[in-house]
Amino acid sequence: MPRDGATSAISRPSLHDAIVGRLRDMIIEGELEQGARIYEGPLCETLGVSRTPLREALRFLASEGLVELVPQRGARVRQFSARDIEDMLILIRSLEELAARLGCQRADDEEIAEVRQLHERMLTCYQQGDRLAYYKNNQLIHSAMVALSHNEPLIQMHDSLQSRLKRVRFIGHNGPEKWAAAVEEHERIMTALEHRDEKALVKALGEHLGYAWERVRDIV
Repeated sequence: MPRDGATSAISRPSLHDAIVGRLRDMIIEGELEQGARIYEGPLCETLGVSRTPLREALRFLASEGLVELVPQRGARVRQFSARDIEDMLILIRSLEELAARLGCQRADDEEIAEVRQLHERMLTCYQQGDRLAYYKNNQLIHSAMVALSHNEPLIQMHDSLQSRLKRVRFIGHNGPEKWAAAVEEHERIMTALEHRDEKALVKALGEHLGYAWERVRDIV
């Protein structure tokens, strides 16, 4: 029983975040396939929620570019062509290379140490074989490195593109060889960042994001 006037009900924002997070994970892991229609009734039963918060979550995911809302037909998982994906990865690569240059100049030691902490957490997920947790920490690292630029328009543009590529970036770690290669690339990125070696950092990031396309081009 609630005490001292407290309520045990889940707040609306918390419910919204929980539904958005679960749906996002279902898309990332392929449980909801690209191009597939999203049927509200069965999904409400699966998640144990009503249609109103589900629809709010779908609208939010549409703003991220993961879902399409089709008039008179409901929602479906966004499907990108191979050319769409390649073009977005090219742009993300350019944004992260620019952010690397700015970050080496503008970031303080504490901010770089925070990226190191994320990196260590990601390595733990890798050692445990937890692909989804690894992926989420991986994405946090890329966002944190862009944030080192202290350039808000750059950060916002990168965030928008990264949201659309969540499923693609996840499948880029399929298989032990691809996953191990990605980890090695991140090690080189982290070393260059900690040394504020702008040239090495830009090179390492560029190679990493170039390989990202090579790892997914045959499966998208």
